[in-house]
Amino acid sequence: MTPTANANLFSRLFDNLDDPSRLAIETLDGRHISYGDLVARSGQIANFLVTRGVRPGDRVAVQVEKSVQNLILYLAVVRAGAVYLPLNTAYTLNELDYFITDAEPSMVVCDPAKAEGLRAIAAKVNATVETLDADGKGSLSEGADAATTNFATVPRGDDDLAAILYTSGTTGRSKGAMLSHDNLASNSRTLVDYWRFTDKDVLIHALPIYHTHGLFVASNVTLFARAAMIFLPKLDPELIIKLMPRATVLMGVPTFYTRLLQSPNLTKESTSHMRLFISGSAPLLADTHREWSARTGHAVLERYGMTETNMNTSNPYDGERVPGAVGFPLPGVSARVVDSESGKPLAADEIGMIEVKGPNVFKGYWRMPEKTRSEFRDDGFFITGDLGKIDAKGYVHIVGRGKDLVISGGFNVYPKEIESEIDAIDGVVESAVIGVPHADFGEGVTAVVVPQKGARLDEAAILQALDGRLAKFKMPKRVLFEDDLPRNTMGKVQKNVLRDKYKALYAKG
Repeated sequence: MTPTANANLFSRLFDNLDDPSRLAIETLDGRHISYGDLVARSGQIANFLVTRGVRPGDRVAVQVEKSVQNLILYLAVVRAGAVYLPLNTAYTLNELDYFITDAEPSMVVCDPAKAEGLRAIAAKVNATVETLDADGKGSLSEGADAATTNFATVPRGDDDLAAILYTSGTTGRSKGAMLSHDNLASNSRTLVDYWRFTDKDVLIHALPIYHTHGLFVASNVTLFARAAMIFLPKLDPELIIKLMPRATVLMGVPTFYTRLLQSPNLTKESTSHMRLFISGSAPLLADTHREWSARTGHAVLERYGMTETNMNTSNPYDGERVPGAVGFPLPGVSARVVDSESGKPLAADEIGMIEVKGPNVFKGYWRMPEKTRSEFRDDGFFITGDLGKIDAKGYVHIVGRGKDLVISGGFNVYPKEIESEIDAIDGVVESAVIGVPHADFGEGVTAVVVPQKGARLDEAAILQALDGRLAKFKMPKRVLFEDDLPRNTMGKVQKNVLRDKYKALYAKG
């Protein structure tokens, strides 16, 4: 920490507030919350946290529905020098048991309906339990109502923890990524500049706030820019279109864009007031990108980030936003592609492991020093686990997760390549390619396809369309059909679910 300034993220966000009356958040029911309101209410909540025994460095685990009070709780936890630990609202009590016993928070905040079940889990780590419902009501709010608004923001250093986010666990057991005050502040400030955010912007905020995208990117970037946000409980395509004439930016996951494209009300006219559409958390199909441009006249800006690093790359604000690419490394961030085994840097367009380094990269995994060491190179680069390439122009392309790599008959097969070919077939909505245990090949390349309603597709038709377009070793051994692909809450396809479902597909019997 510098001797002259508090590195606390809250201080960086609010210490230079010149107009407390400026609008920060508007809700659907017509409430207007100013920047001054955020400061005052976060002071009340921070005071309440302290009276309940929360100390600097303590974890505060939060599993509640999206609300303005939930967002202010995040600001209050950080302001009090504690560590914010958001948890997906879909997690069951069984799953919560793992997170709470692992993180050992001093407080758990949950929906009143879950309080009873959570008290038994919280008791294992001597945590207090407070409640907060979707309307922002509960014991936490009641306690805060009785507290004063004055609170001296707790001094924190750059490397002190501000949050722990558990990885989504699409490929295995969740790990707690430790994010510092500087990780979050530096990344948000970079994005404000890169995406040209100003105090004139109005963000349609329809993302969940238990995840990097909705909490840190959408909220922090908006607040740093002194912009405003229209706070929606969830994705509602028609409502979003209706709000566009009053807004300038939308941040979403690919599902947002595919759902919006289904509406006849999405037109060049309805989007004419919008400045920027951003997509992330999962790959946006190139076809979706092209269809969006044709319908609206806007090119979606795709970026690449992860729980452990916040945002790493982004397509340019000015310049070509390439469909299927995630743009260039952000200022201050270095990215490279290396051979997974040797760590040797690869040439342009060669597929390998993506590694990144920069002030955005996390401090390691909570209580997993060995795992942390294994994920970093000696020169400080973080091994993302994502396979990709950097093309001759410097654009980064994500090919897939390292763990999704299929090794069939000794050959490496990259699912993304096959998925792109299948997705281009008439009548296909999307596809997922997985490796399934196979006695002869080790893994059998297996395609799971979602057809368009009414499309006359079968296994033979897909294989015929792929014939000649893929090397024989890349050709799916089987093509299966599903109405939808399983996804986690951020829109990432859960290939582990598909692998489990079809694990006996090639079993002899």
